[in-house]
Amino acid sequence: MRTCLIPTATMLTLLGSAAALAQSAPAEPAPVWSAQDPALQWGPCPAFLPEGCALAVLHGDPANDNADVFLKLPPDSRIPSHWHTSPERMVLVSGELHVTYDGHDPAVLRPGSYAYGPAKLPHSGRCAQGDPCVLFIAFESPVDAIPVEEAAE
Repeated sequence: MRTCLIPTATMLTLLGSAAALAQSAPAEPAPVWSAQDPALQWGPCPAFLPEGCALAVLHGDPANDNADVFLKLPPDSRIPSHWHTSPERMVLVSGELHVTYDGHDPAVLRPGSYAYGPAKLPHSGRCAQGDPCVLFIAFESPVDAIPVEEAAE
């Protein structure tokens, strides 16, 4: 086993350079959101999603790459089959969400559950009775949702 030692003077120079760069870089906001935050701006979902559905942009611009959103669904509501151009990384914040990806076994997400949705893979879902479902979703490409029946036309 080889050990690589960095002289103290070199380490201090590297750390000092990193600190100077961090101080000179423009400050990007570092927001912290909860799904109940009254400052969140909730907007409408695409028309094919259930009534009462809402979206809140947490970070980025949904028209560009790398946007993060909260998706809120009312209890006992269904999400029709659809797909996204982008892969999606999701964590359920509240409620219980049943999700089925074409060709995969159904999955039940509970608060804290992580799910990965490959790009263009159709899926459907249902928010169970009880609490609303709030899902954090990180998109790699611009945010979209294409209903399966629309894509077939």
